[in-house]
Amino acid sequence: MKFLQIKVKQNIFFILLLTFSMLKSQRTLTVSGTNWTVNIPSITEAGTNYTGTYESTPGEILLNAVVPLVLGSGKVTMHYEVNPTWSSSLILNARRTGNGTTSCVACTITGGTTYTNVPLTTDVELFRITAILALASYTNIPVQLELTGVSVTIPAATYSSRIVFTISAL
Repeated sequence: MKFLQIKVKQNIFFILLLTFSMLKSQRTLTVSGTNWTVNIPSITEAGTNYTGTYESTPGEILLNAVVPLVLGSGKVTMHYEVNPTWSSSLILNARRTGNGTTSCVACTITGGTTYTNVPLTTDVELFRITAILALASYTNIPVQLELTGVSVTIPAATYSSRIVFTISAL
């Protein structure tokens, strides 16, 4: 009977150690790519308007994400910050155009393959990563941007913004 009590205590210690290790593990996300500059052609004929929608290259932004071991998950969210002027008529959208590269067999990446509106200051989910039996590590997850709402009714100016990507637990 005493042997059984010691074994139970060892198992409880192992479970506590595993739980502490999982809590200590962190999700990480790094962003790379280029600053996208939208080239909007000049209007040469009276009464015409701009196309209104412009897309970046499919991998304009590249994300590298790590989700901790054993049933870990990560939710990648995004929002934008204006810098310093922005027209509320301009709308930013983003989508994931691929899975990037991973060596994890039992990991999944889901969502984000259709354009999602990038809101101002409030995070919205772009996609999710799930690690089943191993560390989920993805590199070069390609993200494409879309700008809509471009019109002659918007005052001529240089508009810029910054998209903030975040990874967190579900």
